[in-house]
Amino acid sequence: MASDEPLPVVVIVGRPNVGKSTLFNAIVGQRRSIVGDEPGITRDRIYGEAEYRGKRFGVIDTGGIIPNDDALIPTEILKQAHVALDMASHILFVIDGRTEITSADRDLAKLLRALSKPLTLVVNKIDAKVRENLVHEFYSLGLGDPAAVSAEHKLGIDDLLAQVTEPFAKYEPETDQPETEGQPKRIKVAIIGRPNVGKSTLLNALVGSERAIVSPVAGTTRDAVDESVQDGDTTYRFVDTAGIRRKGKTTELTEKMSVIMARRNIRMANVVLLVVDATEGVVGADATIAGYAHEEGRAVIIVVNKWDAMTDEKGKRAFTEDLRDELKFLEYAPVIFASAKNGEGIRRIFTTVRRCFDAASKRVTTGELNRFMETVEFDGDIKVFYMTQASVRPPTFIVFTDKANDLHFSTERFLVNRLRERFGFEGTPIMIKTKRR
Repeated sequence: MASDEPLPVVVIVGRPNVGKSTLFNAIVGQRRSIVGDEPGITRDRIYGEAEYRGKRFGVIDTGGIIPNDDALIPTEILKQAHVALDMASHILFVIDGRTEITSADRDLAKLLRALSKPLTLVVNKIDAKVRENLVHEFYSLGLGDPAAVSAEHKLGIDDLLAQVTEPFAKYEPETDQPETEGQPKRIKVAIIGRPNVGKSTLLNALVGSERAIVSPVAGTTRDAVDESVQDGDTTYRFVDTAGIRRKGKTTELTEKMSVIMARRNIRMANVVLLVVDATEGVVGADATIAGYAHEEGRAVIIVVNKWDAMTDEKGKRAFTEDLRDELKFLEYAPVIFASAKNGEGIRRIFTTVRRCFDAASKRVTTGELNRFMETVEFDGDIKVFYMTQASVRPPTFIVFTDKANDLHFSTERFLVNRLRERFGFEGTPIMIKTKRR
């Protein structure tokens, strides 16, 4: 499976308190974020990505979406989780192996069967041989062979994942092909942001009728809109997570689903447009979604939309300062003030996307890096011998030192800042890895 294809998604569902979140954590584990202890990245542990024997897949924990209310009836659970279940490649229906099967379990089993999706009954909290004898009771739910696991002690997870991921394709990372002169560029751009910040209006403005729409592709997911636009020698493929909105007031569920959809689209993109509503300023959900783009190592451009609707006296400079305060980890991301409604700032988005893509794809020779390293003076007792660039998108550098551990956070930040001063790297995170010589 190529890296710009949407990942298959495994959705975990079940009554409250059966261990859905524990199972989610057992499957996903903890991924190290690109910058260690950077403030401002909050993690909403509802969506994660996992890898099993070279197969990558997304995991959604509906426990984070559905209110944790024991009285919740199965139809309500299904209604709340329907967007997640629609995109599921496989559903894990979790029940508690230490308690009797409840009528709610039976009702939920019946409703899930009706979805006609690949489905595994996961009997959780089976952490002793004695309990394995109870598993046969669960055949009565009519969901085939149950998988006995203990999510807390990570027992049975391996067998479960082997079964679930069998039909998934192996993951092939994007090959880093050098661009030849005159060859047309293809840049994949994800438009992300909270509901109602103007993503769809922005997409319409970007693919405006005066430009040739190369291929209106049917959405890769039920809720993604995907358009390609030719501009000069570059084809821009824009993906917008439209459609995740309910009539009336935006709910917490809508916010959470927008985060999940944003994560899927970020993975498929080279450059991410983070759309912020000028009239509301930066809110917590903006920081969460931005954090995912940063962690995935994507080039990011912040688009402040609805600037035409700003009535207070706050100028662009003051707004940018507030923005930088709230999104400290995106200090490298250019800010564009725009109005998707009247077309203001749209032209700048194209040129900035191209610039940031080129910066994220930039290679610096080892010779250049070593000449650069001679000009850098490190504080502390670490000795840096030399440095080489390992990959692009994001630009990743390996620093050879006399210590076995990673660079201190402040040293890493200092080095990243010096690299930006010297080589640019606008709009892209930079990764530093250390090796002991």
